[in-house]
Amino acid sequence: MSDNWVVQHLENALNTWNDYLTLVWKLMTTSPQDFKGGGIWNAIVSINNAVQGIGLALLVLFFVVGVVKTCGSFAEVKKPEHALKLFIRFVLAKAAVTYGMELMLKVFEIVQGTIGTIMVSSGTIQPDGMTLPQEIVDTIESCGFWESIPLWAVTLIGGLFVTVLSLIILLTVYGRFFKLYMYTAIAPIPLSTFAGEPSQNVGKSFIKSYCAVCLEGAIIVLSCIIFSLYATSPPEVNESVSAVTQVWTYIAELVFNMLVLVGTIKMSDRVVREMMGL
Repeated sequence: MSDNWVVQHLENALNTWNDYLTLVWKLMTTSPQDFKGGGIWNAIVSINNAVQGIGLALLVLFFVVGVVKTCGSFAEVKKPEHALKLFIRFVLAKAAVTYGMELMLKVFEIVQGTIGTIMVSSGTIQPDGMTLPQEIVDTIESCGFWESIPLWAVTLIGGLFVTVLSLIILLTVYGRFFKLYMYTAIAPIPLSTFAGEPSQNVGKSFIKSYCAVCLEGAIIVLSCIIFSLYATSPPEVNESVSAVTQVWTYIAELVFNMLVLVGTIKMSDRVVREMMGL
């Protein structure tokens, strides 16, 4: 590593970005059961089991309300075809509440399989790290003390932007895990709405929203792959301009592309929801 302070600051900022991007990539292949050693998942399982009792009570309520609203009279309930339809609805709704966690995990595993396929097909084991071009290093090291002063300011601003964007991308991925946990914890309550025909739209919306959260992982991985491919071709350096202009142009283009990646990841939820018609 260079002993120049400006070069060191830029390299430290890029190393922070690379470390966080590698962590994001690792998190995309981590299941909720293994996240943070599994302690959070164990608590979520306990909450889900406790909420199941509430879900079963609501299931009966939604079923009764559905029967009252959909049947004009008690005579309709006595019809074999109508009674069978109600019975099947009740059984399926109870199965959804009782085995909702297993069903949600299967959905997550399917999406994780899709993410794994994307990774393998792209040939990207992990994102390529960003490195400071040697031309920029040579230019900075050739500057004198007074010429280095504006470079310090440019480097401080650029390094701050890179660090903040690194934190944002990591927090976004952590936020996806938190949403997965929250959906799993309260699943029995919205799933119980399938027991009644008038209330079943709540359950459908819940399942679509959960699938959207799972699919966010695919959008995040695709974004990282595209950025990684770009990282292998760093911005061109125009050696005919001043050192400050070279460094400023390089940092500006670098931060812009990082902003595109972070913006895409931040909008992954919206993109998936639009795809699913939510």
